Amino acid sequence: MTRSLDIALIQTRTPATAEESWAHVEPLVREAAGRGAKFILTPEGTNVLEQRRDRREAAITDHGSDPVVTGLRGLARELGVWILIGSAIVRSGIADDARAANRAILIDDQGQLVITYDKLHVFDVDLPGGETWRESAAVRPGDAAVVAQTPWGGLGLSICYDIRFPHLYRALARAGAALIAVPAAFTVPTGEAHWETLLRARAIETGCFILAPAQGGTHEDGRRTWGHSTVVGPWGEIIARCDDDAPGVLLATLDLNAVERARAAVPQLRHDREFAGPA
Repeated sequence: MTRSLDIALIQTRTPATAEESWAHVEPLVREAAGRGAKFILTPEGTNVLEQRRDRREAAITDHGSDPVVTGLRGLARELGVWILIGSAIVRSGIADDARAANRAILIDDQGQLVITYDKLHVFDVDLPGGETWRESAAVRPGDAAVVAQTPWGGLGLSICYDIRFPHLYRALARAGAALIAVPAAFTVPTGEAHWETLLRARAIETGCFILAPAQGGTHEDGRRTWGHSTVVGPWGEIIARCDDDAPGVLLATLDLNAVERARAAVPQLRHDREFAGPA
């Protein structure tokens, strides 16, 4: 197994239509591959980021025909790279549920779809500053955790708000993940307060690399996202980080042996115990 990996996180400010989003993300992915990345990860909502219901419903389609998904599949094949679409907002495929899926899509270097994952935890919250989000009104949550097999080891999939549920990450690590993706569109208040702390905590708890490409800036629908895409090592150290919310490419080289070193030093995954719940 290859013991090092050159990756790139793509930080975007995704527009409100898939066609505009493709024009936005394509040159960034080409830049990442041109600079040596073999595995390229994009954020949550790579294909469309639109909270106005009528416009969102007009913009989404099945993931098999979405312009950004099909475009990135072709680009992966052309460039010979693996791509994780951190998520695409697409039709769920559930006949009796009109809500969309917030779906991560892993693509291999032949342009083939390897596996998908639907976001488990949807963001329903009233923030102290007055922002209110009801993701569950528009997005149908998934019901299964996913670890994908890659040339570099197991890749655990998660999306944004999932980061606040540590038992998910523990399960991914115990199922063989050495890398865990956390594509996101974090709000500015929660990003400023919690983003880096949560990413580092999940890395330390699992002994995994945490790969977190993010949306950043003010979007067409008025939302503001935090940016600050980040790569965290399995010891909890920051390997690479964007210091702002501007679209761009963040490169990092991962020493995959660091997973074994971290887990040997603190063998916590072997020390889990069953226990009775509190009274």
